[in-house]
Amino acid sequence: MDTDGQRRRGPFWDVVEGRVAPPPAAVLLGWELVEVDPEAGTIEVAFAADERFVNPVGVIQGGFLAAMLDDTLGPALVATLPADRFAPTLDLHVQFLRPARPGRLLGRGRVVQRGREVCFLAGELVGADGRPVAVATATARIQVIR
Repeated sequence: MDTDGQRRRGPFWDVVEGRVAPPPAAVLLGWELVEVDPEAGTIEVAFAADERFVNPVGVIQGGFLAAMLDDTLGPALVATLPADRFAPTLDLHVQFLRPARPGRLLGRGRVVQRGREVCFLAGELVGADGRPVAVATATARIQVIR
């Protein structure tokens, strides 16, 4: 609910409030909303990284970590938008800090700067021990849903 008691609308809120099914990519990643503050432009989400995500040495393959970060940063912005807007990622820069093991990973994202169309986002992905495994920055473009 919004601060004035109205239901929020839009792709993010429709999934969160169960009006539509989550996207298949979010289901695969085990995406779970932990906390969101649209006014602050921040979000925390959890992911369930299982054995399907590991590389030959038993750690989570970097592409899955990048997808988790994209599915953290994007929703930090999309949660702030009106129902008729969406913000696809234009650029995602990921830095891998240390190996990630299967299990619960926590994503923390924030809107760094929001313009009329172009927005800058940042965040991190932390392992079960609370230490960061990867960080990312992204650029997204707000546009009308067609």
